[in-house]
Amino acid sequence: MERKVVKTGLIQMACSTDKQANIEKAVQLIREAAGQGAQIICLQELFATRYFCWEENYDYFSLAEAVPGPITRQFQELAKELDVVILASLFEKRARGLFHNTLAVIDADGTLLGKYRKNHIPDDPGYYEKFYFTPGDTGYSVFCTKYARIGGLVCWDQWYPEAARITSLMGAEIIFYPTAIGWAAAQPEALNKQQYSAWQTIQRSHAIANGVFVVSVNRTGSEGDMKFWGGSFIADPYGEVLYQAGHVKEEVHVSELDLGRIDEVRVHWPFLRDRRIDSYGPILNRFIDE
Repeated sequence: MERKVVKTGLIQMACSTDKQANIEKAVQLIREAAGQGAQIICLQELFATRYFCWEENYDYFSLAEAVPGPITRQFQELAKELDVVILASLFEKRARGLFHNTLAVIDADGTLLGKYRKNHIPDDPGYYEKFYFTPGDTGYSVFCTKYARIGGLVCWDQWYPEAARITSLMGAEIIFYPTAIGWAAAQPEALNKQQYSAWQTIQRSHAIANGVFVVSVNRTGSEGDMKFWGGSFIADPYGEVLYQAGHVKEEVHVSELDLGRIDEVRVHWPFLRDRRIDSYGPILNRFIDE
């Protein structure tokens, strides 16, 4: 089977209250990843700011910008200079009073290929995203980049097998999940371990069920009462963890992904062949009552 190796970089970083400093740090770390040979580089969710959704505060709407806008234009120039694909998660101001959590995908020639607007929006203590973000209306998206056909989903999307399935059926070879998730500072360590294990397990399951690579990029550092758990990782189509970052430190990592393994896995585990799509109608119900 054809061997096609793609060097994929992830950037796990801590953020400050200084938006410009965060952007400059991200640029520096993108350069570092490119220097290690990365061809596709993914940043964490909302990398340009702290995770402001821990509270409902109207002042934070001033952090949003248009997509395309200043950050995407800067990253388009950077992608072209370095010949890399960049995935950048941004707080998008679409119109007055209309905001999204948006993933911009920039090809290695500097072209903004498009954007994916986060579909699943949480509303939990410490994650009051429904106050800020309108659910996405782009549909699930796959982008044909210079190096691979990639899908992008964002954070809370990662718990939903339907999102991973649809993105895979659209032809994604790698699904990227820019993320901002962590532990409450007072939470017991045993619960911390359970939550991280569940978070990684569900995404490894997406890799297995769909025969794709999964790259999950989380932030680290303490922000208010939240300790972001880092732990960014890469899983292959068998769900094997090829790399896992630590929970505390900032990290730049590059892995070689052999896309030929997708054929290998799907031939031996033909889940897509054996899907009974004629029987899945009930999935469109919110719940199946007696």
